[in-house]
Amino acid sequence: QVQLVESGGGLVQTGGSLRLSCGASGGTFRNLAMGWFRQAPGKEREFVGAISSSGRTYYPDSPEGRFTISRDNIANTYLQMNNLKPEEAAVYYCAASLNDGILIPRLPTGYNYWGQGTQVTVSS
Repeated sequence: QVQLVESGGGLVQTGGSLRLSCGASGGTFRNLAMGWFRQAPGKEREFVGAISSSGRTYYPDSPEGRFTISRDNIANTYLQMNNLKPEEAAVYYCAASLNDGILIPRLPTGYNYWGQGTQVTVSS
């Protein structure tokens, strides 16, 4: 059983930056693909990006290269967010997938383990 814990959320002004962290335990981190999602009130959980065990990254068409995902060789995954917009305020979730193949999952259903989420608030 993999446990995930996010940190680094908070309040930031429009145009500001945040770096979210996700620590994993209880599993073999090097075999996991890691993803980031976000969910605003009343909206579906949205794919923010993912990184394979080998370091390949995947992003949706937006947010125009402002977000970067990375991971270390220990048990941590990071989401660097720059030039944040008010509409990007949400609870951000880290997730782990056992499907670390050619196609990294982009849907929540493709992930096996989830963190509790960290709130990101962007003031206008």
